[in-house]
Amino acid sequence: MSQHTLFICTSCAFASDQREHLGQRGGYHLWQSLLKCQQQGQLPPTFRVQPVECLSACNRFCAIAIASPEKTTLMFGDLPALDSATAIVQLAIQYATSGDGVIPRRDRPTLLQKGILARIPPVLPPQP
Repeated sequence: MSQHTLFICTSCAFASDQREHLGQRGGYHLWQSLLKCQQQGQLPPTFRVQPVECLSACNRFCAIAIASPEKTTLMFGDLPALDSATAIVQLAIQYATSGDGVIPRRDRPTLLQKGILARIPPVLPPQP
């Protein structure tokens, strides 16, 4: 069973014009929402929710990346901190069942059909 990781930048701003909400950065709020989804069993069991200090998308708010060995890594930004968890969980389910990690734009949850920041090719094992 493949291991998948959902990276959440905890230092991302809450919105384009607001760094914090209730004393915390937007990325922190998004991370907490996704942890709750994980605790409720909404994320596939192969997923690990991993907070990171920075994904270097600092001119954007709320950035995430979804990665797995030998799959394309997807990175998204400009995600509403309090309203993105459901769409991210849907994307995680799609990603877990995909063979290569590529989820066509039209098939992604509406919230994630835009805001893609990167599609990073997979690191493949050396060929004999």
